[in-house]
Amino acid sequence: MRVNRMLLSTTLVVVALVVQVSVLARLHLPGAVPDLMLLTVLGLALVYGHVGGALIGFGAGLLADLAPPADHAVGRYALVLCVIGYLAGLVKPESGQLRSATGPMAVVVGAAIGSTLLYAGVGTLVGDTAAAHVGLGSLLFTATLYDLLLAPFVVPAIMALARRAEHDPLAENSGGGKSSEVSTGWLSAGTGMRIGSQRAGGLRIKSAKARVARAGRLKGVKRL
Repeated sequence: MRVNRMLLSTTLVVVALVVQVSVLARLHLPGAVPDLMLLTVLGLALVYGHVGGALIGFGAGLLADLAPPADHAVGRYALVLCVIGYLAGLVKPESGQLRSATGPMAVVVGAAIGSTLLYAGVGTLVGDTAAAHVGLGSLLFTATLYDLLLAPFVVPAIMALARRAEHDPLAENSGGGKSSEVSTGWLSAGTGMRIGSQRAGGLRIKSAKARVARAGRLKGVKRL
């Protein structure tokens, strides 16, 4: 199951990164760029929980830091997505199923605002003041708007794929086969014991009849 998680998470993160760099970043929309990586991490964190969300967020952010044309310090976006993935995993539904879209949309809004603020704050610490020149208010508004528009198409699909990967048909089949083998073994063992007891009983009856017959022959000899 962990292998399924790793393969699915890696595939989805790589696809999201390629789409974001090659398509979304080239749309030249006003303000922020639609963050498909963030939505992918949110969808996986809502299924895998806070630990999985933090690990996936860190890996996805580090991959985004290293992928061209990144122009910021390595580890900056990894820290942001790690924190966001951890916090999103804390609100994972206990049943694994979402009853309404209100919760995920609130998570998307909080993640969009939180990631923008955290990214700008970390940038200020390392001397990157690009957010201040662009306008933090404009970045917050556009980032939240773009992520909300993409979220209904991305987050449910990511969560559905993650839940489907959790069900391993090979493991279920092997478990069922093992149980059937165990039950068959118990049945065969019980049958063997019954057959053995029946054979032992038959041998005892035959030996008893043979003794009676020998005794009868001896008595007859004495009579003669």
